[in-house]
Amino acid sequence: MGLPQINIAFKSTASTVIKRGTRGIVALILKDKVSKIQIERLNGVDEIPKTINENNKKQIELAFMGSVNSAKKVIALIIPEESENYTEALTLLETTKFDYLVVPFITNEDAVKIATWIKDMRSNKDVKVKAVLPHCTADNEGVINFATDNIKVGNNLYTASEYCSRIAGMLAGCPLNISATYQPLPEVEDVPHLSKESFDEGIDSGKLLLLHDGEKVKIARAVNSLVTTNADKGEDFKKIKLVDMMDLIVSDIKKTAEDNFIGKYPNNYDNKILLMSSIQSYLEALEIDNLLDLGKNKVSIDIETQKNYLKTIGIDVDNMNEQEIKEANTKDKVFLKGLIKITDAMEDINLNFVI
Repeated sequence: MGLPQINIAFKSTASTVIKRGTRGIVALILKDKVSKIQIERLNGVDEIPKTINENNKKQIELAFMGSVNSAKKVIALIIPEESENYTEALTLLETTKFDYLVVPFITNEDAVKIATWIKDMRSNKDVKVKAVLPHCTADNEGVINFATDNIKVGNNLYTASEYCSRIAGMLAGCPLNISATYQPLPEVEDVPHLSKESFDEGIDSGKLLLLHDGEKVKIARAVNSLVTTNADKGEDFKKIKLVDMMDLIVSDIKKTAEDNFIGKYPNNYDNKILLMSSIQSYLEALEIDNLLDLGKNKVSIDIETQKNYLKTIGIDVDNMNEQEIKEANTKDKVFLKGLIKITDAMEDINLNFVI
């Protein structure tokens, strides 16, 4: 009879990708005069709490300025001023849906700790979140290394640390089919003028920089901090737009499968085939929306990962052929991989899904 509910769920998820990808969520960790951590979920600047200090109000306003669109929501985690670390806030964020994290006024030492947390969330917990951090050479696609200081806005000069909220809001407000490269910041009057060679060097080293083109200030190139590439992470992983698209696909597939497949249907080979068919329909819907290249996207069982898992539960796989490994009982786990080609990307991208 198939899996009608999960097929419908994936079609529904695919139909809203462009809408959901239009406006993201920014999370801010702010220090203020509170006795314990507070969480404010804000839909606009008119909802900014009147009790927080002016610096924090400004940071929320910056996050809402956006680019093509404004951020969908700003989640402000307000912690006591005397807090020595961000552990409690980060623990809460582990189960909070957001796209970009910013910690205004953060020190270089703490920025490294936030970057480490982002890497752990992405690699070990499969939660595809990102952070905009000042002068942080994290060498990771989940960390945007914002490296422009002396940002002139009216009579004020902002440091990179003070303007990360603005950058996160811009990225959150940039639709999936548009890059943030050359997106203007109309309020900014001037930034340090660098030579072309200095810009090229900075961008190649994973820095997101602001550029004055003689008329306006804009993002020079929308890159993250990734510098070191390999077989699993090629040049395309340096581009913020493409990583946003990858993250959305992984999160969509993982969440839709968890909500509509795991625990609701027997996790046997036949049902895995039907699950993959539903995911394939999702990818084909993204092709129609011109987010993925036509006919170049497919999903299959991740043989190597499944083989390694079977070993961990005591199954001798040495004498099993590929089909037997595919059909093996994996208890409550589903190991899939996708080969996708994002529009505007230079290469095919391998994505792994552990559901």
